[in-house]
Amino acid sequence: MSENNDSQNSYDDQTTTRFGKRMIFVAWIMGLVLLTMFFGAWEEKQHNPNSTPTSARADSYIEVNLKRNRQGHYLSGGKVNGRNALFLLDTGATVVAIPGELEQTYALRRGRQHHSRTANGTTTAYSTTINELSIGDITLYDVPASIIPNMQGEEILLGMSVLKELEFTQKGNNLTLRQHL
Repeated sequence: MSENNDSQNSYDDQTTTRFGKRMIFVAWIMGLVLLTMFFGAWEEKQHNPNSTPTSARADSYIEVNLKRNRQGHYLSGGKVNGRNALFLLDTGATVVAIPGELEQTYALRRGRQHHSRTANGTTTAYSTTINELSIGDITLYDVPASIIPNMQGEEILLGMSVLKELEFTQKGNNLTLRQHL
């Protein structure tokens, strides 16, 4: 009888050990997934510290303060025609430049074809108008823009067709956008 008991105990111990090892393995995998998610969010915050910009209001203006990212650029979350957008402020761009792959996302219509000079050379572009563009509580209407079919990525270059409508001041690693009411 004790021989059966010993073999049963040995079997139970082996089963418990295997189960424990599997649980440790699952815990390690879950830990790695959580760390990956945490560091992914941290890295995104480093790339775009202004994913949800906050606004300050006074009687005569609305102000949005942006922080420079680690690469020295000002990126910001915002909206184009009511849909979430990612903007890269570009004082060298004459108008807002939208990658061609985002044309449908923002319900834009191609207008007149023209040539546009970019950092990568001359390319074909199409005039369009953004009905509504916003960063924080700053909102602009009927904004001239260009759809650039061969421009890749999800970043919309926020050019002078927007920036000329705002007062902007840079100090240190901060850029303040101000819309006068």
